[in-house]
Amino acid sequence: LRGFFRFCLTRGYCESNPFHNLTLPKPDKPLPKFLTERQTEKLLSQPKEKKSLSEGKDFISSRDLMVLELLYAAGLRVSELVGLNYGDLDAVRATVRVMGKGQKERVCPIGKVALSTVCSFRDDFAKDASHHSPIVINRHGGRLTTRSVQSMIKKYLRCAELPEDLTPHKLRHSFATHLLDNGADLRAVQELLGHSSLSTTQIYTHVSVSRLKEAHRL
Repeated sequence: LRGFFRFCLTRGYCESNPFHNLTLPKPDKPLPKFLTERQTEKLLSQPKEKKSLSEGKDFISSRDLMVLELLYAAGLRVSELVGLNYGDLDAVRATVRVMGKGQKERVCPIGKVALSTVCSFRDDFAKDASHHSPIVINRHGGRLTTRSVQSMIKKYLRCAELPEDLTPHKLRHSFATHLLDNGADLRAVQELLGHSSLSTTQIYTHVSVSRLKEAHRL
């Protein structure tokens, strides 16, 4: 109606737009889906269980465990994960240097557990661990694709009896939500996620408040 009367004004069919000051309602943004801490632990345990059932060292289980732990421990996008090289890894500080959206570089802590998994995989399976060699590889030593990571996570979600519509990006959502639930500073989470605007990160505070309200209601 506002657009129609604007049209009428330009054609001289009316003298004013009665809908000029009309404020349009803003639809609520859906809150991001995420895994609970218990669900995350269950998902991360799947490659370990497969690894324990296999004899000797298993490439797929070791690689997949590394992928899941890096995605969750550092809150990485899948494109950032598959783009990691060994030159980006700082084993002393337990961090990785990530090239994010808009070619913005940031340093992400990965923690001792994920670092140990990366180092074990490198020592057991990396054909080339030089500066420009990819960390996440396929059996032939080539860089793993984002599609392969997506398929792999769906497989483990199925094994863990978790909703299969949860994408790898939901591990990033889980990372941010769990940090804020445990008292992390919003600005710090913004830096870790590589968000240029704090308003993008603020949606995770809505998730935490929503969970708090639900707990209070119960």
